[in-house]
Amino acid sequence: MAVLDLSDPDSYTTGPPHEVFAELRRTQPVYFQPMRGEPGYWAVLRHADVVHVAREPVLFSASEGGVVLENLDPGQLEMMRNMLLAMDPPRHNDYRRPVSPRFKSRVIAGLEGQVRDICRTIMDGAEARGDVEFVHDVTSGLPSRIVGRLMGLPEDDLPMIHRLAEMNTSGQDDDYASGVSQGTIDMAMYAIGFAAQRRTEPPREDLTTLLLETDFGGQRMTDVDFASFFVQLVTAGNDTTKTMLSSGLLCLLEHPEQLAMVRADPDLIPGAVEEILRFANPLHYFRRTATADTVLGGAEIAAGDKVAMYYTSANRDEAVFAEPDRFDVRRDPNPHLAFGIGQHFCLGVHLARLEGRVFFEELLARFGSIELTGDPVRVRSNLNNGLKALPVRLRRTAA
Repeated sequence: MAVLDLSDPDSYTTGPPHEVFAELRRTQPVYFQPMRGEPGYWAVLRHADVVHVAREPVLFSASEGGVVLENLDPGQLEMMRNMLLAMDPPRHNDYRRPVSPRFKSRVIAGLEGQVRDICRTIMDGAEARGDVEFVHDVTSGLPSRIVGRLMGLPEDDLPMIHRLAEMNTSGQDDDYASGVSQGTIDMAMYAIGFAAQRRTEPPREDLTTLLLETDFGGQRMTDVDFASFFVQLVTAGNDTTKTMLSSGLLCLLEHPEQLAMVRADPDLIPGAVEEILRFANPLHYFRRTATADTVLGGAEIAAGDKVAMYYTSANRDEAVFAEPDRFDVRRDPNPHLAFGIGQHFCLGVHLARLEGRVFFEELLARFGSIELTGDPVRVRSNLNNGLKALPVRLRRTAA
């Protein structure tokens, strides 16, 4: 306990420190974590306290210091503040309101045919290989293509954009951070050029036209504004969904009795997706900054302090979830916080659930045998709770 640093990416390379989180929830549920080279932060670990922070966006600001633990330089922070996830009210409402109709459940439901066609194409390729690295050979293709269609992106650009999305959430891992460029900056520069090109073309029925031609708080987006918005939408649509799908398969493989239940009754798949999101939520935390002195969980938080909402801990809170360390595809109710809560509740929640359901329907229908052929490898990150390698063998029929 005394030597574990929750801010250190190396603390997560073998999996989240669930035993430490459980002990802290019991003894210091709002725990101060020092950081090397900059001010430390308050780790908020209980479900109720995370909900409280999320529902007080004025007291706990997303914009003041951004949403990651590390303090950003002024230019990076300004770019982040133009992302929906780092906007405070009322600006957040001004930008979210025009976009929200495109993500309503009935609109997203209309994409099921496209999602299923893409999944079947992906499964065709996976079947031809047999032995695959599941994270990148299988899961990456679905969110990349869906986001590409929503935004009207050139298909040839999708692999590069997906790579940049991985860098945005996994830049603490040398496999993603090698080289001098940063994913966020490179993706923003791509988006600026893409916006400039699209302004010369006729409008289309996609999100890019909506973003470029809508008034947000009384003014249109500049190309730079569009770039910041683009980075968030594309990163969330790509990397977190890939993480959900790959971590989800590992959960099922590590709990074969649960996998057998889902195979026997595909109607359990939507509940399985929710339990995957609780048990292996794609992001460990998001940061807020206190704007006034306050008390939370017995801790005296000062104005300007960093506050981190730890979803990985809240989703195992014993006060909310019976047997929280048990993976249970029949768990109901399941009030997990993988999509957040409050005004920053994930805009793409219906799309993520659709992709998860259809992907596992097609995967399990196609392959009667799925087995690990090597050790899973986790991303080195204090933010991304995901895998970078999952070697598996896929066969149509059980061996």
